Amino acid sequence: MNKYLTLITSVCCFAGITFAQAQDAPKNTNPITKSRILSVDSAVVTKHQVTIKGKVVPYTATAGSMPIWDEDGRPIAGVFYTYYERDDVTDRSTRPLVISFNGGPGTPSVWMEIGYTGPRLLNIDSEGYPIQPYGIGENKNSILDVADIVYLDPVNTGYSRIVNKGTPGSKFFGVNEDIHYLAEWINTFVTRKNRWASPKFLIGESYGTTRAAGLALELQNSQWMYLNGVILVSPTDLGIERSGPVQAALKLPYFAATAWYHGMLAADIQQKDLTAFLPEVENFTINELIPALSRGGFIDDAQRKTIAAKMARYSGISEKVYLDNNLDVSYDLFWKELLREKGFTVGRLDSRYKGIDRQAGGTSPDYNAELTAWLHAFTPAINIYLRDELNYKTDLKYNMFGNVWPWDDKNNHTGEDLRSAIAQNPYLHLLIQSGYYDGACDYFNAKYSLWQLDPSGRLKDRLKWEGYKSGHMMYLRKDDVISAAESLRNFIKESTPKPGTPAKY
Repeated sequence: MNKYLTLITSVCCFAGITFAQAQDAPKNTNPITKSRILSVDSAVVTKHQVTIKGKVVPYTATAGSMPIWDEDGRPIAGVFYTYYERDDVTDRSTRPLVISFNGGPGTPSVWMEIGYTGPRLLNIDSEGYPIQPYGIGENKNSILDVADIVYLDPVNTGYSRIVNKGTPGSKFFGVNEDIHYLAEWINTFVTRKNRWASPKFLIGESYGTTRAAGLALELQNSQWMYLNGVILVSPTDLGIERSGPVQAALKLPYFAATAWYHGMLAADIQQKDLTAFLPEVENFTINELIPALSRGGFIDDAQRKTIAAKMARYSGISEKVYLDNNLDVSYDLFWKELLREKGFTVGRLDSRYKGIDRQAGGTSPDYNAELTAWLHAFTPAINIYLRDELNYKTDLKYNMFGNVWPWDDKNNHTGEDLRSAIAQNPYLHLLIQSGYYDGACDYFNAKYSLWQLDPSGRLKDRLKWEGYKSGHMMYLRKDDVISAAESLRNFIKESTPKPGTPAKY
């Protein structure tokens, strides 16, 4: 059951309603209703319960917004958040706090909130496809049993907005700008909610992993806030250099995983389990393909043909296509080519999904089949959930993708920032989760980032990578979300030291 009692905790005059007026409002009336202007400092509180791993977990949910201030202390933007606290906890100082966001840049925290870690789960089938009726149910795999969670939506995503017309988007829309203002916001949140004593974790997905990696050091250096763990779900390149032969070669293991899934490989390969087959491709990529590509146009014809044949065997793309493209088939061409003869394209973020193009010809798909399906499933669910269950009623549009362009992606050194944060903080651990069928942030590039993150090799006992038989949102597959969520639980527990354990080498 999800009976809830609405408690209006605070509403800023910025929305045109005073705190006194809010107190005089009838029971269950939300003063945010019918406003197209963001209330930058507001909250609506409701009570719920969820059954996780067979045990009832009572919790309080807060949906609201907190401000971003300029140098003179004036609110220039509001960041929307949802915050879940387990109620039957007596000592909040030992209770872990997970700070969660997604990526884009330009997309809110909806994906992990109602798809992975939160107490409520959207209606989808066992492989993640949309079903009707749309809606929300109980998430029996939520991590709320072991940690409180706050989901935040960066500016122009979800309900978050710039509210001062004179404030340029460039103050928020860039790798380092994003990290800076969100670190300030997290400080405000932790202070208001009295969570300074709690063990703290960041979890980011996709571009949110760039954000999480940068925040790990920014929180230490500018907010003096030290973390216990960082979780990267489907990580980006984190600003770690890869180009030329390395960049070209690292795609192949992902191609192989996708081709295996669609049954496009030779019978002797298809009869193997995916995780038994992929190490063979990974070894070829590192030990043979990168050296061969490094020779460029001066590789001899016989070796070029041998390499092309092996790439064809592992990827389901013909030897001729590889030869015609100088042994470097792009992601776009792969998504178009793999199932071309069957009349389908494959998805970018999750290659299990198939699409149908206007014509069979061409070098890239017309659309992202997987993203269309996800927007189909998540958009009605989050709008229903926020209004009907969390009682946050507003006429603002919930931006599944908001305008954050132009985005300044220069000076991205977030991978090095994360390494530095881990080196400086003996408590800090890292977990990476990847889907084998993710072509946007592919699993082997994630492994490569992990290898390059710590050149000394002295931190690797605190660095961990996991792979799942799904795509970018590995948690949408029922079989994977169970093990992935359990891994998060274990990581949180293992990264929280016993009382009195010093942070020292």
